[in-house]
Amino acid sequence: MWRRLPAADRWVLRRLGAADTRALSVLPPLGRAANYGRLWWGVSAALAATGNRRARRAGLRGMIALGVASFAANVVSKQAVRRPRPPLELTPVGRRLRRIPVTTSFPSGHSASAAAFATGVALEWPLLAVPVGLLAAGVGASRVVTGAHYPTDVLAGFALGAGAGALTMWWWPRTPAGPADAALVAAPAAPTGEGVIVVVNSAAGSTNGDLVDLLRRRLPDAEIVQPEDGADLAKVLAEAAERGRVLGVAGGDGSINIAAKTAAEHDVPLFVIPAGTLNHFARDLGVENVEEAISAVQAGAASRIDLGCVDEHVFVNTCSTGVYTELVRYREKWEKRLGKWPAVLVGLVHLLRRTQPQNLVIDGRRRRVWMVFAGNGQYLPLGFAPTARPRLDDGLLDVRIVDAERPFARTRVALAVLLGTLRWSGPYEGTAVRELEITAPDGLLYLTLDGEFTSVDPAVRITKQPHALTVYRPR
Repeated sequence: MWRRLPAADRWVLRRLGAADTRALSVLPPLGRAANYGRLWWGVSAALAATGNRRARRAGLRGMIALGVASFAANVVSKQAVRRPRPPLELTPVGRRLRRIPVTTSFPSGHSASAAAFATGVALEWPLLAVPVGLLAAGVGASRVVTGAHYPTDVLAGFALGAGAGALTMWWWPRTPAGPADAALVAAPAAPTGEGVIVVVNSAAGSTNGDLVDLLRRRLPDAEIVQPEDGADLAKVLAEAAERGRVLGVAGGDGSINIAAKTAAEHDVPLFVIPAGTLNHFARDLGVENVEEAISAVQAGAASRIDLGCVDEHVFVNTCSTGVYTELVRYREKWEKRLGKWPAVLVGLVHLLRRTQPQNLVIDGRRRRVWMVFAGNGQYLPLGFAPTARPRLDDGLLDVRIVDAERPFARTRVALAVLLGTLRWSGPYEGTAVRELEITAPDGLLYLTLDGEFTSVDPAVRITKQPHALTVYRPR
């Protein structure tokens, strides 16, 4: 069979050379547009310009896959196989490339890059699979129509590119589509906002007059509280919870953290309005914008979820100490420019060079660690940078520890993160538990609770309060 492939390649080229259809004339310009990846850079930029987080991730994954495929095809495979280009006489003069490539033929680098980009985009956003896939197929076909490659060169390039796209899942796992699950419960419906008190934290990332006007228009009977700068937000929220039957908060994860503790203590449902910079908790609820939040409270749609506890403190997302605390800050600073995972990689290398591990006692055992992470529920993916969780009511803490006592721990951790193998690395430990005890022998313990840096007692117990909070969310 393999011996027949060269003859089959030439047969296809001869048939295409004899064909004279208008459809073939559109392919050479498409192939030229893909030179040096320009077409894919343009598509990626267009996706980023939409402002859609999923589109931006799709473009970034596609470009990373393209880089891997281009190296594998042009630097590795072409040098190893060294197949000559097709003879010029098999292609009509009018379709030939203006500049005849001087590199070898197998595999097609254009096809590998096209398939890699299309695969990366489709993995992140399947809705784009067909249009981007057709574009990639057109680029591959153009390389045969112009006589730059044999058909088998293109097919091999497609296979290599698809593999490169799939390889990105190894170290950058796809974010699960949709919000986290939790059991639905009945909650007071407030079509006009009666009994609802909303505290708007003016210091949050996106609270403004338009937000307040929208709340007053859609929930005319709700009470809107706007604390003055410097006011004690916890006190304001507690007063609102005592007077209302629904406690609302417009702010980021830090504000929601305080509101969640207050709502649980007063046994009132929480109305979350995403108005921070990242809104991790709101996204896990499936509340992407203010309109969705309002619709949920008007319909009385809610879930009962777990809270994580650190003595008298709570957390709705995560609790951590060590290098992870600094890494979160570094990632949030750079992820809009670099993307989340590249920012994590760059930040980790930077931080491991300049920070020192902590001496802690964890569940009675003396440890020297780079980080201790506890998630309110089990997160995905495994490894250093968890991004999503399947459920909000699993009753478990997702505990991840990176040990600093193993030989060459610093180097091993950095390499493992870069290669996507941290989950199997010796210094990394991951488990699901219901409680965790941490003591700082030097008397100083700092935790990051839902992104807020906090000094706590030197000996703490991290636990779960199962089904402790009712929170509104879309059905």
